[in-house]
Amino acid sequence: MALLGAFLCCLLAAWHGRPGLGLPLAPGCPAPTVGQFWHVTDLHLDPTYHLTRDHSQVCASSKGANASNPGPFGDVMCDSPYQLILSAFNFIKNSGQEASFMIWTGDSPPHVPVPELSTDAVIQVITNMTATVQSLFPNFQVFPALGNHDYWPQDQLPMATSKVYNAVANLWKPWLDEEALSTLKNGGFYSQRVKCNPNLRIISLNTNLYYGPNIVTINKTDPANQFEWLENTLNHSQQRKEKVYIIAHVPVGYLPFSSGTTAMRQYYNEKLIDIFRRYSNVIAGQFYGHTHRDSIMVLSDEKGQPINSAFVAPAITPVKGISQKETNNPGVRLFQYEPGNYTLLDMLQYYLNLSEANLKGESNWKLEYILTQTYDIKDAQPLSLYGLAKLFSMLDSKEFIKYYNYYFVSFDSSVICDKKCKALQICAIMNLDHISYVDCLKHYYKKYNR
Repeated sequence: MALLGAFLCCLLAAWHGRPGLGLPLAPGCPAPTVGQFWHVTDLHLDPTYHLTRDHSQVCASSKGANASNPGPFGDVMCDSPYQLILSAFNFIKNSGQEASFMIWTGDSPPHVPVPELSTDAVIQVITNMTATVQSLFPNFQVFPALGNHDYWPQDQLPMATSKVYNAVANLWKPWLDEEALSTLKNGGFYSQRVKCNPNLRIISLNTNLYYGPNIVTINKTDPANQFEWLENTLNHSQQRKEKVYIIAHVPVGYLPFSSGTTAMRQYYNEKLIDIFRRYSNVIAGQFYGHTHRDSIMVLSDEKGQPINSAFVAPAITPVKGISQKETNNPGVRLFQYEPGNYTLLDMLQYYLNLSEANLKGESNWKLEYILTQTYDIKDAQPLSLYGLAKLFSMLDSKEFIKYYNYYFVSFDSSVICDKKCKALQICAIMNLDHISYVDCLKHYYKKYNR
């Protein structure tokens, strides 16, 4: 197992990091005028990454393909070197932004062939990433969600307790209570109240149970009884007048780059949409990863009224497949919310220009955009995002051109989204259920074929 030695090397580095500088809100729970939390996702550590003249040997995650322009912070043909991940967390730590908590929506291991990993190797890399976070932010409450790569074999997350579920429950004990740890061990999901944020609950779903490649859950109506648990938990929150942030790895809705393709199996997508609609007054926001891209979604009710905002965060890994033209720069983001009612106010997206960082030999994470300022909208609420999506749909929309550049985290500003590309993007933003999505595509195809 060639990767294991590299995992151990990185793990030692993680444990010896300096303690955090007090980024989380101080004990005693001061009342900020604006609440804030960080979102990181898709770290995809490749501990084999190293600089060598033979570009086919730079990283295991390139699967033998030549790295294009490797440097200290990575390459677009490779998953993240540890130095890239550490630079992201160091940026967060030293940003000066006070935040209440962090959400971390999964996928720590690299994209490598199944035989090159093992259950122990996957646990090792999750241990490494957890140790890095806990070392840099010892007083921070972090809410993780499992990703489809956080298991071996990848995608095959089970419906009952497993070695990985038990391992992460043990690793994440500092952040979660006993009830959360119990459901995490049994099904890879949990709910947890947030310290210093009365009446805010995080629900971390294991949407990998609904992911197409997961053969374990084929023909199962409610894998691990997660739907039943979710409804009970939301009902409980409704009775207690709590607000809920939903976090998960694989998002609901349709993929914005593929016609008619849901991120999870369609049956499960429809089931989740139904639950989210019924409890939209409880759910104050949804946050996902998995696609490696920056995108928004607006959940509407059956009458077409916007009722929920959903955000898919871009990855830290810059990796792309050999046939892909575009990829993303590494990104992390900060959300702002109204303390007390947890209404989403704004989002600040930060990024690292990978080619520039490699050229200079130092990481200079920058603010890419602020949601409300870039698009001149009031807040991050469903009505504002719905209005923005309507603007995107206009012919030659300058707002959409910006959005599509940010979709790839400013990787290539010359990239063009043609009519079909734009239709897929708009329909994925505004239509998360099957009926409305199909109607949306029909509308666009009629429009463009006149």
